[in-house]
Amino acid sequence: MKITMIGSGYVGLVSGVCFAEFGHDVICMDLNAEKIEGLKKGIIPIFEPGLEEMTLDNVKAGRLSFTTDIKAAVAASDVVFIGVGTPTNKETGHADLKYVYAAARDIAQAVDGFTVVVTKSTVPVGTGDEVERIIRETNPDADVAVVSNPEFLREGAAIKDFMIPNRIVVGIEDERARPVMTEVYRPLFINQSPLMFTTRRTSELIKYAANAFLAMKITYINEMADLCEAVGANVQEVARGIGLDNRIGTKFLHAGPGYGGSCFPKDTLALVKTAQDFGAPITLIETTVAVNDARKSKMTDKIVKALGGDVKGKTVSILGLTFKPETDDMRDSPSITIVSELTEAGATVRAFDPEGMEQAKSVLPPITYCEGAYDAVTGADAVVIVTEWNEFRGLDLKRVRSLVRTPVLVDLRNVYRKEEVARHGFTYSSIGRPSEDITA
Repeated sequence: MKITMIGSGYVGLVSGVCFAEFGHDVICMDLNAEKIEGLKKGIIPIFEPGLEEMTLDNVKAGRLSFTTDIKAAVAASDVVFIGVGTPTNKETGHADLKYVYAAARDIAQAVDGFTVVVTKSTVPVGTGDEVERIIRETNPDADVAVVSNPEFLREGAAIKDFMIPNRIVVGIEDERARPVMTEVYRPLFINQSPLMFTTRRTSELIKYAANAFLAMKITYINEMADLCEAVGANVQEVARGIGLDNRIGTKFLHAGPGYGGSCFPKDTLALVKTAQDFGAPITLIETTVAVNDARKSKMTDKIVKALGGDVKGKTVSILGLTFKPETDDMRDSPSITIVSELTEAGATVRAFDPEGMEQAKSVLPPITYCEGAYDAVTGADAVVIVTEWNEFRGLDLKRVRSLVRTPVLVDLRNVYRKEEVARHGFTYSSIGRPSEDITA
């Protein structure tokens, strides 16, 4: 099939490349000429394992191309996906849909023959109705079926999630779209990936409901971690004990500094606002948002406590800046709050992240960016693990001990065993485990 993906950011680029891998002819379109020129030269604007190789392979095979010409791309396509950003409106908390609606207007002016228009971006309930209204208003003769097809991609594992999904949700109001969308995803039938057709509004809500539930699960275990610290229990064992109940499951039960990234913060807030607009408030998710926001400052408090209650004039080494490993995404990362509050309190911050430092420079206050983990810990009064990149899981603690000024390790991801850290002479602080301050 001939497919156009409008928007070549995280969702659009990964989806477009994977559709090309299926064998479809795909055009990834973006208004950012610099990004498109870079893609034509093989420069991938985001870090996602395996994406660069798959992009280059499909360009070479002639199935994938890039353009800024939306009219030509749409006119040549059977299916047009909208994969643009839907950031939070900072004033209202709602999802900002201006890019989605702009894409709808452009599509309306360019369609040639029957075309399925698919919203891939994460959008509130009712957005598909508005997209259809805009297209009809802009071009009454446009022959389109507007579909919802939310993405369920985890950053760092996006290609696997797209190629081997646990479900594909498609919301339709026009039955003509059913065989077209079935053909789009036909290559996945060999993996028996369930293709779930629903109404358009149901599809839109499924995406938000899924992300909100996972965010709530993370927030739940983080609150359990606080209780574990208070009563002397071990949150990792609590998580395993409840996770082995298959009604609960083990995923998203890892205590830490709070969720971040491109989806959970934005989507939980958007869902809260939608529910309020419709007079059906969801208090559980409202509380989840509030608790997660407060969680990040609690982590700063933990670092300050580990340094005796005052960080002024002290050097703190931050290992990991992105919201999770295997991505360069800094959006709503806990490190933003932690680093900002530490610098405001008078600390000097030395940081290292394998992929996120360029992105970090635009959202963090001035700090020292280092060449590697051992460079970052040199002269530190405390070493803080914020993101659990694999290279931070196996640090040479003896070497770290020789480089730091003060042997304090604050492990916000529980990647180390306390006894091992204490054996190397560190004072150790972790999340939700008893005997927080173990000293050799």
